[in-house]
Amino acid sequence: MSTLTTQQKGDIDKLWTEFWTGGITNPLTVIEQISFLMFARLLDVMETTGERRAARTKKPFRGRFNGPNDPRRWKNFKQKDAGELLRVVRDEVFPHFRKLNGGTTFAEYMQDAQLMVHKPSLLVSAVNMIDKLPITDGDAKGDLYEYLLSKLTTAGINGQFRTPRHIIRFMVELLEPKPTETIGDPACGTAGFLVGVMQYLLETHTSSKGKLRGENGEAIFTGDLLEPYRDHIQNGMFHGFDFDATMLRIASMNLMLHGVDNPDIHYQDTLSNSFPEKFSKQATGGLDVILANPPFKGSLDEGDVHPTLTQAVKTKKTELLFLALILRMLKKGGRSATIVPDGVLFGSSKAHAALRELLVKDNQLEAVFALPSGVFKPYAGVSTAILVFTKGGKTDHVFFYDVDADGYSLDDKRDPVGENDLPDALERWRKRSAKKDIDRTAKHFMVPVEEIERKSFDLSINRYKEAKHEAVEYDPPKKIVAKLRALESEIAKDLSELEAML
Repeated sequence: MSTLTTQQKGDIDKLWTEFWTGGITNPLTVIEQISFLMFARLLDVMETTGERRAARTKKPFRGRFNGPNDPRRWKNFKQKDAGELLRVVRDEVFPHFRKLNGGTTFAEYMQDAQLMVHKPSLLVSAVNMIDKLPITDGDAKGDLYEYLLSKLTTAGINGQFRTPRHIIRFMVELLEPKPTETIGDPACGTAGFLVGVMQYLLETHTSSKGKLRGENGEAIFTGDLLEPYRDHIQNGMFHGFDFDATMLRIASMNLMLHGVDNPDIHYQDTLSNSFPEKFSKQATGGLDVILANPPFKGSLDEGDVHPTLTQAVKTKKTELLFLALILRMLKKGGRSATIVPDGVLFGSSKAHAALRELLVKDNQLEAVFALPSGVFKPYAGVSTAILVFTKGGKTDHVFFYDVDADGYSLDDKRDPVGENDLPDALERWRKRSAKKDIDRTAKHFMVPVEEIERKSFDLSINRYKEAKHEAVEYDPPKKIVAKLRALESEIAKDLSELEAML
C-alpha cells in the first residue's frame, strides 16, 4: 500500500510534465535524470548524517565532499539562481559523480553520467520539486520511486522491463524467500523482482510492535526482526544483471530507496561467455532463489553464448537459453519462479522438447501457472505461464493452475476489476496434494510425471484439462408437442384478434 499522499503524487506528475514540456520526452531519460538529482540530494543527506555521527562519537569522518561548505552539496547549490545552478550541476556535481567509487553500486553507474537538462528554468523546477519529495523517510522513498517507475507503463515504453507489481508479488509469495538466502535475477531491468523480495521480507519479518501506522492510516513495516540479517541484506543478498546501463542505474536507485544500500548489480549479458569468467560465484551454482521475466525475443550472437547453455539446449531462442542459465545459476536445491511464453510449454522443436525433459527429468518441476494473455498489455498480448522449479531432485507430480483473471481488465487499459484468481492460486498451491487435486475439470489439479512423459513432456494445461460435461434434461416428446400446440393456438387467437381490428 502506497504511503504517498495525493499531493506528493501530484508533485511527481508535475515534475514529469515539466521534463516533457522541457523537451525531454523519453520516459527512461526522465527517470534517469530525476534519479541523478535524487542521488545528489541523498549524498548530501548521507554526508550530513556522517558528520553528525562523527561530532557525537568524536571519531574522524571521511566524507565524499570537502566539508559542510562544499559547493557541490545539495544544500549549498539548491538556492542558486538558474544560470549558476545549471553551471554548478553540469560542471561540478556531475564530474564529482563520475569520480565517486565504492559506497554504493549506484556510484558504479555514475561513470558515464550526463546532465541532459539544458534549460536552466527546468533544472530549477526539478531541484525545487525533488527538494520537497520525501526521499529521507522510510517507506515513502521506495513508494515514490515505484510511482515514478509506473510512468514507464503509462508512457508505453517497450514492455519487457515492467512486470506488473501484483504478478511479482504473487511469484515472490510462491517461493517464500528467507532473509538468509541469496536472490538473483539474470535480466533484472528496473529490479522489480529484487525490490519485491525486499518488501516481502519487511512485511513477513516485522513484529506487532514494529508495525506502524502512516499519516493516512496505512501500515508501515519496519522489518525489525531482520536486524540479525542486516549485513547480508545490504551486501550479499541481492544479485541482478542487465545489459542496459540506464536500466542498471534505475535498478540500483530503486534498491537503494527500498533500503538495500549495496546490491550486487552489474552490467552483463548473462547468456554470454564472459559471465562465468567475471562473476563465477553467481554464474554457476551460487543462488538460492531466482525470480525472472527474461526477454522472450532478442537477436543473439550464437558464437558468444556460453557452451554450458548450448550443450544443455541447442537453440538460438533466448527464452530457452535463459531457463538453462537459471538452472546453472541455482544452487542444488535452489528454486525459481520464471515467466515463459506459452511456446516453451508445447513447442515441438527438438530444443523445446529437450528443455522440458531437462526440467522434468533432471530437476523438480513443481508447477505451471497458466496466465491469461492480457497480463502484459498494452505492450504484448502474448500468452505466458509461470514455471516453478527446483534444481536437482526429481519430478513426481506437477501442479497446474489455470489463471483466468488477475484482478485487472485484460484489454489495453488494464483497469482494476473484481475477478482475481491469484489469491486462490496461492492458497491452492500451498495446500496442494497429489491425492486430493485430481479433478481435471477444476481450475487446478496435479498430474503425475509418467503422464507428462507419455505426452512428450508437453506442459500446456489444455493437454491435461478435461471439459465439464453437463447433462441436459429434456421434456419427453409428448410434452414438447403439447407445448407447441398450446403456443400455436395462442398465435392463431392473436392473429384473429388482429384481423378483427383491421
